[in-house]
Amino acid sequence: MTLDLSRRGFLKSAATVSVMLYVGVTADGAKAASGASDAMLNPFVKIDADGNVIAIIKHVEMGQGTATGLATLIAEELGVTMDQIGFDFAPSNPQVYNNLFFGPFQGTGGSTAMANSWMQYRAAGANARDILIKAAAASWDVDAASLDIQNGQIVGSGRTAPIGEFVAAAGAFSPSDTPPLRDPSEWKIIGNAATRRKDSPGKVNGRAMFAMDLHLPNQMVVMIKRTPQRGGTVASFDASAAQDVKGFIMAQTLPTQHGVAIYAENTWAAMQARSAIEIEWDFSAAEVRSSKEIKDEIMTALDTSPTYNVNKADRDAVAAVVDNAHTVVEKTFYFPLLAHAPMEPLNCTIEQTAEGDIVLHDGAQSPTGPHMAYQQIFGLPAEKIHIKTMLAGGSFGRRTTPDADYQVEAGLAFIMTDRSRPVKLVWDREDDIRGGYYRPAVGHKVRVGLDAQGSIVGWDHRVAGQSIIKGTAFEPMMVRDGVDHSSVEGLADSPYIIPGMAVGLTDTQKATSVLWWRSVGHTHTAYAMEVMMDMAARATGQDPVAFRLSYLSGGGQDQQRKAAVLKLAAEKGNWGKPAAGNMQGVAVHKSFGSYVAEVVEISGNLEDGVKIEKITAAVDCGIAVNPDIIKAQIEGAVGYGIGHVMRDQITLDGGSVEQSNFPDYEPLRISDIKSIDTHIVASAEAPTGIGEPGTPPSAPALANAIAGLQLVVAELPMSENGVTFA
Repeated sequence: MTLDLSRRGFLKSAATVSVMLYVGVTADGAKAASGASDAMLNPFVKIDADGNVIAIIKHVEMGQGTATGLATLIAEELGVTMDQIGFDFAPSNPQVYNNLFFGPFQGTGGSTAMANSWMQYRAAGANARDILIKAAAASWDVDAASLDIQNGQIVGSGRTAPIGEFVAAAGAFSPSDTPPLRDPSEWKIIGNAATRRKDSPGKVNGRAMFAMDLHLPNQMVVMIKRTPQRGGTVASFDASAAQDVKGFIMAQTLPTQHGVAIYAENTWAAMQARSAIEIEWDFSAAEVRSSKEIKDEIMTALDTSPTYNVNKADRDAVAAVVDNAHTVVEKTFYFPLLAHAPMEPLNCTIEQTAEGDIVLHDGAQSPTGPHMAYQQIFGLPAEKIHIKTMLAGGSFGRRTTPDADYQVEAGLAFIMTDRSRPVKLVWDREDDIRGGYYRPAVGHKVRVGLDAQGSIVGWDHRVAGQSIIKGTAFEPMMVRDGVDHSSVEGLADSPYIIPGMAVGLTDTQKATSVLWWRSVGHTHTAYAMEVMMDMAARATGQDPVAFRLSYLSGGGQDQQRKAAVLKLAAEKGNWGKPAAGNMQGVAVHKSFGSYVAEVVEISGNLEDGVKIEKITAAVDCGIAVNPDIIKAQIEGAVGYGIGHVMRDQITLDGGSVEQSNFPDYEPLRISDIKSIDTHIVASAEAPTGIGEPGTPPSAPALANAIAGLQLVVAELPMSENGVTFA
């Protein structure tokens, strides 16, 4: 069998994915299975004869609360309590379970889970309620308009019965094209701060099954010894020493030549055998640059004319305005490579059924990618491939790549066996840190001109770095006029109304595989933008909050909502009135449709150590479906953003990653931040993203607080550039 192992080849076959029909789902994905004691009342709602409701979740749960959020929408519209609803993950079927923002692609990302599912899951719950009520009305010979479902009971016309009694009969009724949705005044669960997560009990008592927990009968474990330099290939290997490892089965070079697969009876044996195997690598086409060389290339690009004029401004005119301004504030920033480092390293398990079908068990962030890849690897039609999504222990973008990298590894490892035994692919922490995908290295050079009154008259902003999208199958869809928008998002489309702003972009050569990382381009654009706003305000003696608000006037919704969170964070964070001896910093940013402002208060000094005393956040993410989850997501996003800028970076020596585990790629410690206080803006707007928007303003708010100690941190991480943390 000839395999097309290119990234473009794996994803080219998107148009050939065919519809899979599941029990109770017709081709239009709507009608119930008639006469069944339990039924799929639509693709998103399953109810059994006992009235137990299962929400079918099309987005993976990787800690962000998606399973609870989508179950909340169904429970509210259907009329059941959160105790009466559970959840299962949807099968891989992009015709039914696609992300509505991604086209015919089933995937979780970009903080879109709630935003793209808001009306879809409400309508699913309302449709289930509608046909259950129709079934009850027919049985009781009453007007359906007189009935409702409350707490899992059909009530009205003097009658009460559990919904389970009408599940089978409901299959005879067609759902409405426009099911009546409950008015917000009727909501009992949406927006209720007392609603708790559905997945927490199982995670606490150990019953929850993450992909790493799966152990199929007679399975083998496979680990890959990968090239230490991007582009390296296997010339030869010697597995003789591995023969002495108890449980070692065999070792084979991957078809891609990028590593050797080691098969064993268990994970420990695979680790030991992998250490024993010696490989001779061919580095003739491999990456050999150091981090310094990569940084120098980026900095050189910043000093040349940008390749792309992102916002079509007259660059020469803007530069002239800045040159002749009363005050010029300028800074050059550098952002290093960063790893995702989720708590659960990558893993998945693959098996073949007696019928010859392929089944992948995975914490699948984007099932469509591996589904299409497996069609090529195994030469099978889509309906012969099944992906069973399990809980994932974090991702931050790592579990979905343009080339479905780790799932493809598992597939290739599996086809090199006789397929009689399941194969479980396991990455360890060192694999994750050294052999993964990274947030790109990026530089910014910014020059801001201000007039005698302290108003901005020109803003010249240049970005240089490694494109995430170019060179992947997504390039035709996501690159416009040569610009990978993920490199400049949050900057080129900032809600600030800044006169004379020019944004330029230059792509530099990728040193590693680069990938979206929690909040993608906003991770660096927000930092550069918000630090520069503070520098401009301080240079002209203006209050940083008032200065920002002056560029959020004009009455547009973007400006109003961004200004509102800034004012709220300033109010709740006691802006301008820190504790004696403390410093404050502020930042505000829009990303993924949401607006977040943060005030960071620090104590200490640069010599003895800085301590983060308090972070006050204000967020406007539209209707707050689950306020408790929103607060948790802001806390996690703040910790993720600040933890990485404090002390983390991925560095290369001769093309090889120098970091390997948490001792030298240290995650945030719970003692690093004393408290995080989150305030949610009441809103009637449709929900927007929440998993990522808390990250972008966190780091610049910290940097702006540290600037009060007479140090503007423009190169990261902070611990390598003048800041000691207590």
